[in-house]
Amino acid sequence: MAYMTDRKRALGLGSAKTGTGHFWAMKVSSLALLVLIPLFVFTFGSALGGTYEEILAYYARPFPAIVAALTLIVGFKHFNDGVQVLIEDYVHGLANKVAIIVMTIISYGAAAIGVFAIAKLAL
Repeated sequence: MAYMTDRKRALGLGSAKTGTGHFWAMKVSSLALLVLIPLFVFTFGSALGGTYEEILAYYARPFPAIVAALTLIVGFKHFNDGVQVLIEDYVHGLANKVAIIVMTIISYGAAAIGVFAIAKLAL
């Protein structure tokens, strides 16, 4: 911190100019998951063990479907941000960029598939 200029300290920007935003995105998604995971466990737990028709009727209600979709979206976004930090720390060069792109595609693709499945159940 001693090497930062007053301007950088005031703006909260590091050398790459994205660290502060990434840090806050991880903190916000962590807090969102802190609320969403218990809600998801309780809503999913009450539907667990039901027949297919009971599950369709349960997820046709808006609250369980919205909680499940939000948990998937925020969870995969948090996963993507965390894996990006790991890749930036341990992978260098062109492999760094390729790995970040591949993991972003995988995490957003998995989130989209999950939300599609929930929408299919709910509608």
